[in-house]
Amino acid sequence: MSRLNDDVEYHDEIHEALHRDARIDFTKPIYRNASPSVLYEQALALERGTALTSSGALVTDSGAKKGRSPKDKRIVDEPTTTNDIWWGPINFKMVENSFMVNRERAVDYLNTREKLFVFDGFAGWDPKYRIKVRIVCARAYHALFMNNMLIRPTPDELAHFGEPDFTIFNAGGFPANRYTTGMTSTTSVSLNFARREMVILGTQYAGEMKKGIFTVMHYLMPKRGVLSLHSSANESKDGEVSLFFGLSGTGKTTLSADPHRFLIGDDEHCWSDDGVFNIEGGCYAKTIDLSPEKEPEIYGAIRFGSVLENVVYDELTRVVDYTDSSKTENTRCAYPIEYIPNAKIPCIGSHPTNIIMLTCDAFGVLPPVAKLSPEQAMYHFISGYTAKIAGTEDGITEPQATFSTCFGAPFLVWHPVKYATMLAEKMKQHKADAWLINTGWNGGAYGVGKRISLKYSRAIIDAIHSGELSKAEYETYPIFGLQIPKKITGVPSEILHPSKTWLGTQESYTATLGKLAKLFDDNFKLYADKASPAVIAAGPKVQ
Repeated sequence: MSRLNDDVEYHDEIHEALHRDARIDFTKPIYRNASPSVLYEQALALERGTALTSSGALVTDSGAKKGRSPKDKRIVDEPTTTNDIWWGPINFKMVENSFMVNRERAVDYLNTREKLFVFDGFAGWDPKYRIKVRIVCARAYHALFMNNMLIRPTPDELAHFGEPDFTIFNAGGFPANRYTTGMTSTTSVSLNFARREMVILGTQYAGEMKKGIFTVMHYLMPKRGVLSLHSSANESKDGEVSLFFGLSGTGKTTLSADPHRFLIGDDEHCWSDDGVFNIEGGCYAKTIDLSPEKEPEIYGAIRFGSVLENVVYDELTRVVDYTDSSKTENTRCAYPIEYIPNAKIPCIGSHPTNIIMLTCDAFGVLPPVAKLSPEQAMYHFISGYTAKIAGTEDGITEPQATFSTCFGAPFLVWHPVKYATMLAEKMKQHKADAWLINTGWNGGAYGVGKRISLKYSRAIIDAIHSGELSKAEYETYPIFGLQIPKKITGVPSEILHPSKTWLGTQESYTATLGKLAKLFDDNFKLYADKASPAVIAAGPKVQ
């Protein structure tokens, strides 16, 4: 890259393209698909709060925002897509003019920077369905993050990249104007499907870019008959694939990083007529309380080229303290998927054999594992249940049920029933088994019972994969009607039925089970008008 020189204009391919498409000027160097080494140098030189950790990872700070801002996400309401989008509490409407004001604001900010960074990559490992994505940003941290999270092109693919299918203008260091029509804060994450663009203002949290592209794939893929899923995926040595669904904190990333299986991906996948493929080129793992004993694959992936966000480290030794949540509980690391030793490259697999739905039940009444009928699988997929724990957020003093339909409501574009129907059809066509696994509490609610040991959850997953649970003897769990096994190798049999380990009275157990059942029932009313009678009947029987 040429040195910065105020008298020099740059007229290479990327400058010409960005000037034509977005009025980015010619007076600054643009680092296109720079190597991690170069991006390290730039981040360390220019970005406050950036350092090198003892393991070789780049550590940085995302500023005031330490997580996504879902209430500030907007989608332009325009004629070609308006009838496709599930408008409401997830997808807020934005007028075209407001998007263009934000876009102009972002471009003006980018033009004030001394240098810019561009990353051109792919979303989707299957060449038949992948899209070309361009990231334009002012921080080397953001470029390195997306270098890790998108699929990195080969030199030949980069040379023939051509026009992107979707472009993100990340001007997160500059606020949105609150007086722009439709804005409710100084943060704005706005999507325009007609222009194939996304604009970010007022947040430097890198996860907005990752989930922005996921939202784009959630719109484009179903149009092509491909089901987009908020799931992880892994594969046995015999080629049998499992999909893992689960909200944050349920163990989706941890349980799919299995040393005895190949990792296809940890978060975002598509299921086409040919099988499953990962959308991403990397993993974005939570690092709070990370240790080499609990999660050796993830711990080992935090090295040169990885990006650590918002963690606390020793100023002298640069050793990270993963137990320190003083900045945020949402500490993260982004790393290329090949940093996981048993990653499958390319990240493509056959049709899934097992669909595993993970929940962290803080009420302590859902069993550690249950085999689901096809109708129950649809019910629990549409419900997308987990629970928030007392103490993690202001005002929460007891467990609170959280329902995120399709295990990924913030990223859905179409109505949830569209994704659920596609999943049902694919499960039926390919004869996939479905399981509900509780990685949360047993013996009582949070504060009374204990969290189910990770080794027990792993043993349950192993029993699914070995075929042990397909031959097990089952009993019916009350109210929820779930089929629960009586015995699993490596798991104490008493924890398999929550009533047997409940530390309170039988009346309190029954009351808590009924309370959770009613929460499920109340939530499902949102979707009952488009769900079949069989799926509705598969839910818990409220007394």
